[in-house]
Amino acid sequence: MKVGIVQQANSADIASNVGKLKENITKLAKQGAELVVLQELHNSLYFCQTEETSVFDLAESIPGKSTDEFGALVKELGIVLVLSLFEKRAPGLYHNTAVVIEKDGSIAGKYRKMHIPDDPAYYEKFYFTPGDLGFQPIETSLGKLGILVCWDQWYPEAARLMALAGAEVLIYPTAIGWESTDTQDEKDRQRNAWIISQRGHAVANGLNVISVNRVGYESDPSEQTNGISFWGSSFVAGPQGEILWQASNDKEETQIIDVDMKRSEDVRRIWPFFRDRRIDAFGDITRRFID
Repeated sequence: MKVGIVQQANSADIASNVGKLKENITKLAKQGAELVVLQELHNSLYFCQTEETSVFDLAESIPGKSTDEFGALVKELGIVLVLSLFEKRAPGLYHNTAVVIEKDGSIAGKYRKMHIPDDPAYYEKFYFTPGDLGFQPIETSLGKLGILVCWDQWYPEAARLMALAGAEVLIYPTAIGWESTDTQDEKDRQRNAWIISQRGHAVANGLNVISVNRVGYESDPSEQTNGISFWGSSFVAGPQGEILWQASNDKEETQIIDVDMKRSEDVRRIWPFFRDRRIDAFGDITRRFID
């Protein structure tokens, strides 16, 4: 499968951001991409640096404006597209939602982000209700896509459940970066931990992993922090954790990566982790802590 990656820096101008996304999607499709993956909350700035009720005006229904607009483009290009949207489900009820658009422009399915962070500059619990759709892959013409979102990528349970449900690839739209006061050593540790964790999911589940992060600096409107420098570094890892491609940490990039979807079967035959799982002894995994 030819996978197209869009690593983009955003501005406060949503129309400009969307226009740039469409140009990049179109370019990748014309270069042969079959699947294109976008970063988390790609239409706007990462608005979760502050808690501000007026920001809820950015949310939209699904189906809605973005799924219609991108759906029309997808139908024209004949690709599968992974979107990441601020969903308004009902008055006062909002989600961080990934949507997969099928080649004919229809919605193949959606995933609502399950793990919601609440850290300085990442105040997502103010905006997003935790997902309630579970860890279910989305069936497409290209296979079963296991879509997870950003903070989900730190949880091996999420990747495992997607794999157990038949996901053929794991996909993580992401928005993560550095606060400027961290030392360079700390910045390196954070970025490396992010990469290592997801490569670990690839190894543990024998699956390709596609992770797409935003890039560029976005200031904190409240001036309580020094803003976020999103570290880019979007990458694709194979089922043994090998890096198939990785972007820079400071530039906008588009790229097509050839992903061998059949290789998972070969890797799982030599590393039969699913065969050897002691499911009879895993009952305590659902406890918060084992005292």
